[in-house]
Amino acid sequence: MTTVITAEMLAMIKGQYQLQWNGTHGVIHWSRVFENGIRLAEQEGVNVRVVQLFSIFHDSRRENEHRDKGHGRRGAELAAEFRDYLPINDEEFLLLTTACELHTSAATHVNRTVQACFDSDRLDLGRVGIIPDPQYLCTPLAKEKNIIDWAYDRSLHHKLAPQPFGLAGDEE
Repeated sequence: MTTVITAEMLAMIKGQYQLQWNGTHGVIHWSRVFENGIRLAEQEGVNVRVVQLFSIFHDSRRENEHRDKGHGRRGAELAAEFRDYLPINDEEFLLLTTACELHTSAATHVNRTVQACFDSDRLDLGRVGIIPDPQYLCTPLAKEKNIIDWAYDRSLHHKLAPQPFGLAGDEE
């Protein structure tokens, strides 16, 4: 698998991240969102590069682990600050920032890539004691029982997977 995320990109995000790096909304969550997104990118119309980048930006500017209105917009702003480092075109960048901005406020979106971004995050709700409900998922693949079960099981283990984000080595 080819990843658009680099160790340098993660280090830059970590340098400004305000919460505990391994906390509820930190790098471990992002790595599971990444894996969920890779799985959901098997669907037609899903841009895997956007889904990968969503995983590291959507919660990158959280100010707390609870209700944090505006964190998605701030994550999109961080992506804009990193724009020169992101190997995506302008259309993909717009999808990325839209997904970040709306991931907690919109039920769904017309674009399949944005839907997959939402679902990749929502499939990791087990980490906060919630079993994902297909009614709140957007894409056909995410609504499948076997995908929900797979993601939920993974969400219960709070440890960084080997080679997170498709990178070799430990990126903690």
